Amino acid sequence: MSRRLDVELTSAREDGMWTWRAAGAKVPKGVVQASLLPNSSKVGDVLKIEADFDIDGITVLSVVQQRDKSQKATFLQPIDDKPFVAVTEKLSQKSKNKDDKPRRDKRGPRTDRPSASEKTDKPRRERPPRAPRRPRSANDASAPPVVQLKIRPAAKRLKPGRAHRRAVLASLPEAQRSVAERVLDGGLRAVREAIKAQNVRLKAEGKPEVKADGLISMAQDILPKLRVAEWLDKAEAAKNGLSQLDLRDLRAVVVGADDPMVVRDETTRVLAAELKQSLKQRQETELTQWFDDIKAALNATRVLRAIKLSGEPPKAGVFPVELGQQLAKAATESLALDATSDRWIAILEATAFSPIRTAVKPLGAPQGTTDALRETVKRLAPLVPQIAALFAIEVKPGGQAPRPLRPARPKRGFKRKPKALKPA
Repeated sequence: MSRRLDVELTSAREDGMWTWRAAGAKVPKGVVQASLLPNSSKVGDVLKIEADFDIDGITVLSVVQQRDKSQKATFLQPIDDKPFVAVTEKLSQKSKNKDDKPRRDKRGPRTDRPSASEKTDKPRRERPPRAPRRPRSANDASAPPVVQLKIRPAAKRLKPGRAHRRAVLASLPEAQRSVAERVLDGGLRAVREAIKAQNVRLKAEGKPEVKADGLISMAQDILPKLRVAEWLDKAEAAKNGLSQLDLRDLRAVVVGADDPMVVRDETTRVLAAELKQSLKQRQETELTQWFDDIKAALNATRVLRAIKLSGEPPKAGVFPVELGQQLAKAATESLALDATSDRWIAILEATAFSPIRTAVKPLGAPQGTTDALRETVKRLAPLVPQIAALFAIEVKPGGQAPRPLRPARPKRGFKRKPKALKPA
């Protein structure tokens, strides 16, 4: 295989051969016939050769002629006998008059512009008022009118204070506060686990262990007071934000009032009765609004929204038969044969957790079934077996029902290190 190489001539031999070496190096080196070199070659000249490198050595094939860089470039001669025509430039009328305008003198103001007084005297032209912008759907007579659904305010979660719990902790002796804090965190079970972990650490350090009987007895005496204080903090926070509080939190507070430790305390009875009555009224109001929102979504052909709302009832109960039939019919029509797989996935995810899931019966699987759609049907098969049969998916008896897809919950923050328990 040949390649090019820069070499330097080192000597001329009597047999008509020249010796060479790589320019600026000792190797590689070899010989070249004088007939391949220029006539004016001499020792020390640097040439570019094309040589063949093989197992027998280096064979010079030819000397590459290099361009003389000292020669200057010249213009090309015309290839025909036509006379040379120079390029001319012709300025437009606008460009010619550009220089005729008066210029501002550096030592004074411009004279080609009106003064400030002349500007104020001249009446200003008023622009005609703009025509009101039409909505996009106004030009299209075939487009259905856009119906704005009523958006309910988002419910607020319960954020109880700590006034009653702090009051109970402040009334306890210093030696009992660490036990009371552990009871607030996890009850008696948390106290037992903390005692066990602390004794393991003390045993490893060669120190005497803590007796668990005294600490457990102390925790049992403090527990009723802490349980009542904790419920009062939640109940007062629920009463202050009753109109916007989430029904789940309000229901949890009302259920907590039936705790035997809370019932025995007289200070909780009046507040518990008020919250129970408020919960009953809120449930009836929320139920009426829930039915109205589903009907409004169906009237606006927002089928997916209506199905999702049907799976989020404010309280347990019986779904109206007539409304259920309308919703099931709309869901079945949405699962058409020519519908996209994404549409099927969205409708199935909402239908599987709706009270009308058994009444939805499509005519068949869509034409463009994808792997994602089959995986969705397979996961939801225990809840919608009639739809799984359309995809030839067998539902095992007694299969575990799936849960609705929920966004991932954020990680909890750093917990402070618990204090060591002290014996009484």
